[in-house]
Amino acid sequence: MPTSNNDETLKKTMTKVLVIEDEAENRNIFLECLEAEGFDVIGAENGLVGVEKAQEHVPDLILCDIIMPQLDGYGVLTSLRQNRVTAIIPFIFLTAKSTTAEVRQGMKLGADDYLSKPTTAEELLGAIATRLEKQAAIREWYSVQSQQVTALSPADKSQQVTTLPAAETTLPANPQSIFPVCPQLKEVFDFIEANYDQSINLSDVAQAVGYAPAYLTDLVRRQTGKTVHQWIAQRRMAKTCSLLLETNQSVEQIAEAVGYQYTGCLFRQFRISFGTTPQVWRNQHRDQSSTA
Repeated sequence: MPTSNNDETLKKTMTKVLVIEDEAENRNIFLECLEAEGFDVIGAENGLVGVEKAQEHVPDLILCDIIMPQLDGYGVLTSLRQNRVTAIIPFIFLTAKSTTAEVRQGMKLGADDYLSKPTTAEELLGAIATRLEKQAAIREWYSVQSQQVTALSPADKSQQVTTLPAAETTLPANPQSIFPVCPQLKEVFDFIEANYDQSINLSDVAQAVGYAPAYLTDLVRRQTGKTVHQWIAQRRMAKTCSLLLETNQSVEQIAEAVGYQYTGCLFRQFRISFGTTPQVWRNQHRDQSSTA
């Protein structure tokens, strides 16, 4: 599928695709097809090597066979979804036979799509384009929202109207809430909102809303681009920032108030979220407020 658009070719060149396939002939066919289209391609001869290369290169998308020695496709997907760095990489299964049970198992683990072998170049490129476009839309939306939330005052946030990819929605009027309005996930977000200051995890949320943890993980990721754990952490971080600015509570007191059993857990999550410590963040933002 040749393209004459230089910008599109540049985007593909920058797009990294990992192909995990134990049959060398099939692997080379996929690699050559994608390379001819301008993608930056990486090959892996089995599941174990595939996981290693995914963690090393962090590709934009992964194509993976199901039946492989040492570690099958389900094992690869499970391993990648448990790693924060690789958890949201679009993942497409390649399979010579896709029964309903296989599809269901893969989707529960968080697969984004299935392609039956043999597949045409058009089907392959179409599936990849769809997944990359969806991922780009989700990332763009969250990037915009993150910038807006950082810039807005609490009063402004209460009036903020946001749009999710492919669906128009608004944030609740409550300025403390950071959740998008998503009818299918209302119970999930309501439970997190009511209990984020307790020691809750994925299993607690799944039990409360009546879903299996694996299914809920896939559902929330598909709808929002984030995992249940990430939403719990983001809600806790929002409250942490509020308490850092509006109170003189110690970090230890704040950690307890937002549901962390150990202060170190708050420090770690805060650094992941903001790249600094709570004390430094508090001083910087209080200084900004005083000079505004």
